[in-house]
Amino acid sequence: MIAASWLKRILLGATLCASLHTASAQDAEKAFFRGKTVRIVVGSGTGGGYDVYARLIAPYLGDVLGASVVIENQPGAGGLVSLNRLYVSPPDGLTMSFANGTSAAFAQITEQEGARFDVTKFDFLATVGAPPGLWLVGPDSPIKTVRKAIDAKMKWRWAASGPADGLGNGAAFICEALKLDCQIVPGYAGSNQAALAVTRGEMDAVYIPESSANNFVKARQNDVLVTVARKKSRWFLDRPTIYEAVDLDVDQQWLFDFYSGVENLGRIMILPPGVPKARLAHLQEAMKETLANPKLIAEGERTERIIEYLDPEHTRQNAISVVSGITAEQRKRVQSIVSRIK
Repeated sequence: MIAASWLKRILLGATLCASLHTASAQDAEKAFFRGKTVRIVVGSGTGGGYDVYARLIAPYLGDVLGASVVIENQPGAGGLVSLNRLYVSPPDGLTMSFANGTSAAFAQITEQEGARFDVTKFDFLATVGAPPGLWLVGPDSPIKTVRKAIDAKMKWRWAASGPADGLGNGAAFICEALKLDCQIVPGYAGSNQAALAVTRGEMDAVYIPESSANNFVKARQNDVLVTVARKKSRWFLDRPTIYEAVDLDVDQQWLFDFYSGVENLGRIMILPPGVPKARLAHLQEAMKETLANPKLIAEGERTERIIEYLDPEHTRQNAISVVSGITAEQRKRVQSIVSRIK
């Protein structure tokens, strides 16, 4: 009985010490961020979808951390420039990125020249959302359906940002699956400039995430042909999915399903590899609290920037699945498809 009593005391003491240590670590991390400046890096220019989302989230995250959170735009190579810089940044928790996880994964899968990172080794804070993409044309385009797009037998010029960005990758898979004659033209500073190029007639089409697409369509800047996913866009329920628009054979379905799977990695908040565990845990909890803020969610709804939180561990597992879940033969095919973006 005496031995059991002592054992119980020892266990209670150990639990108390662990709790005090955890509380002390949390207090230390709170103190670390208080009054500091935290940068959210966006790999595209101002005015694009990622830039707008990041600026929406920043003040709410700042309130939680007790820090000043600023946005830093680092456009270049479809986001590769910012990802490369983040990968070698000091892992102090003061620099994070709101990144296109889909583009990052494609850059790694296709061994994109200039991609000097392993997406699975970043430290993950959350997935903010994984919206479907839409095929947009100009407001005066004579092409109003996917069938007409196929039958037109025209040279399709697609606007893109870089050789591994979501705009270009989406266009490349559409062109491959539907056997369209395409030229994918990188160099536009984000979705806003790419969509404007289509409006002006410089380009014929652009592949855009649904929230940005909705803004462009409401402004009568672009029109939607189709949602490139199995599920309809929440804002374009009157428009078909690619699976409804045309009859797809098995190979075409695989191409669109594969691309949709990669797009599930979506919009991710990431940090350089190697952030100290206590600081990473603090930031992960801060991001979770931020993205659950009813005011942020409501503001996002008003501006049609939807917050759909996915925890960091599931985000990490999605990244691992995306870059390692295909066969060597399939990887070569994907590399061939994306290599056409020049």
